[in-house]
Amino acid sequence: MTDRPASWRMPTPKQMQKMAALAGKNVSQKPGLAPDADLPAEYWQALLDDPRAEVRSAASGGTLRLSQFRQHILRVTCRRCGRTVEIQKVDAVRLYGRDAVWRDVGQRLLDNMCSQRTGRHDEDGCWPSYDMP
Repeated sequence: MTDRPASWRMPTPKQMQKMAALAGKNVSQKPGLAPDADLPAEYWQALLDDPRAEVRSAASGGTLRLSQFRQHILRVTCRRCGRTVEIQKVDAVRLYGRDAVWRDVGQRLLDNMCSQRTGRHDEDGCWPSYDMP
């Protein structure tokens, strides 16, 4: 005999009959969605109504134009190497224009001094996180 714990033992015939009887009761009567089926409209509406979705997109600030910021200092941090770059809004507008999207400006600022170069296009560069000071 081996020194296996009790949970490794084969169930007795009586235990197997009991498990088989319980297994039939736990089966869902309502069929699930097929893998290629569209999700119900209620699901999508619940996602759109979730207040956390609005907070996340507004808080990131990545989709805002430079002219829409009230802060004077804009900050972008790399999630990969941990480097942080700050730029004054006035300088960013002078260099990139009032209508430049902050996401693009932040990515350019990080890429100009990126220290994480592997030589592979899909792995090179920094991963920006747009912080609000």
